[in-house]
Amino acid sequence: MKKKAVATFLCGVMALSVLAGCGSSSAPAAETADSKAAGTSAEAPAAEAPAAEEEGKEAASGEGVTISFLASQDWVYDAERELAAKFEEETGIKVDYQIVPADQYYNVLMTKLNSGEGPDIFGGQSGSYDIVSQYNVEENAVDLSNEPWVEYYNEFAKEQTSTGGKVYGATYFDTTTDFYMVYNKKIFEENGVAVPTSFAEFEDVCQKLLDAGITPIYEPDKDGWHATMWFCEIGGKYQDIDPDIVDKLNNNEVKFADVPMFKEALEDLNDLAQKGYFGDNYLSDEYADTVANLASGEYAMSFEKPGQIAAIAAASDGKYTEDDFGLFLCPNLDNDVLNVHPCGPTRFIYSGSSHIEEAKKYLAYITTKESVQYMIDNEPKIENLPYNLDQTPAYSATTREFIDSQAKSGTVFQDVIKYLNPQWMQTDQDIISMFTGEKTAEDVLKAIDDRRTEQAQAAGDTAW
Repeated sequence: MKKKAVATFLCGVMALSVLAGCGSSSAPAAETADSKAAGTSAEAPAAEAPAAEEEGKEAASGEGVTISFLASQDWVYDAERELAAKFEEETGIKVDYQIVPADQYYNVLMTKLNSGEGPDIFGGQSGSYDIVSQYNVEENAVDLSNEPWVEYYNEFAKEQTSTGGKVYGATYFDTTTDFYMVYNKKIFEENGVAVPTSFAEFEDVCQKLLDAGITPIYEPDKDGWHATMWFCEIGGKYQDIDPDIVDKLNNNEVKFADVPMFKEALEDLNDLAQKGYFGDNYLSDEYADTVANLASGEYAMSFEKPGQIAAIAAASDGKYTEDDFGLFLCPNLDNDVLNVHPCGPTRFIYSGSSHIEEAKKYLAYITTKESVQYMIDNEPKIENLPYNLDQTPAYSATTREFIDSQAKSGTVFQDVIKYLNPQWMQTDQDIISMFTGEKTAEDVLKAIDDRRTEQAQAAGDTAW
């Protein structure tokens, strides 16, 4: 029987009518649409026709216009670009995607916004605290509260893209599942290891695999965002250990450096790196190569979205099937709490844009039922999107079984702790410095505290 906590989670996350809302600081890179195989739509949906009396007027208002869209690397999937091509065909409005490396994106974006030269649409991570403190959406973004898609926008996602009672962004990322440990069942079975239930067991599994000549974990750290996930994604475990920890941190009653479990979580992570479980090249490994490396059989697992399993199997050239891969929780701190993540890459319209109406049309187009279904059918990482349109999600039996088996769930830390998500990339740099011996776990935590203080004081937070 499904436990109450999981049933509640599924009602809020997995159900078609009430989706729950993932970054990390960067969404996963897009793979080919072929990996969705069966059921994939042949072409992007057509835009909904406007009322007859408005058709000529609307066509004229957008004909020949190009709207710019600035986004971080890996925030725009190929399937969305295909929708944009169809959008241009239907409306005459072209979308110019301007993609910036993840570790440079925030600085580039804020330079443009602060200079009054922002793009028509800009990408940003959602989060009710972050959209104000990081992007200043009340000044830099357009109020989208009256847009048609807001009526069926998932409430959890809407909360994380709103401030002052107004909706400022449309999240376009699968927030209904999160990152978990994707592992190769065949490799586990062939080497006599089982899914671990504690961190000590996890390290035993890693050592046996390493001894057998298999790199236990593919950990892509070149991109500058993936390592932070190991620390933030187990937010539910932190809250399970100390139910008041969120309030204490947000009210500045305690610092990260004061809490032993945060140090232990980082030391667990560092231990994996020092023992060679990430392989020899993890500092130069890229996230875009995750699928290929797991498909090769040279690596046994990675911290990844479950939707990638289909892509991994497809890339293995028949060596593996989807049934050869499974899921378990990030094991640090003996974690046994399912991570829930209602935030993700979001589209905002720049308040200074000269093409606000055209940008609104684009957001309206990509959030129709047909477009949402197209994204589900053509992008492996998207099993659903946070819009309640009676779409058909692509949850695999593996994903459903895994979610159903979890007794407890909790929200990732970047979604509930003030001034944490905006420093994601900097925290990642500190963690990498810990891996290379330049910093200790205590140093990493102290740096997090210092940046939170700076941000809080800049925001005029009275708790600081």
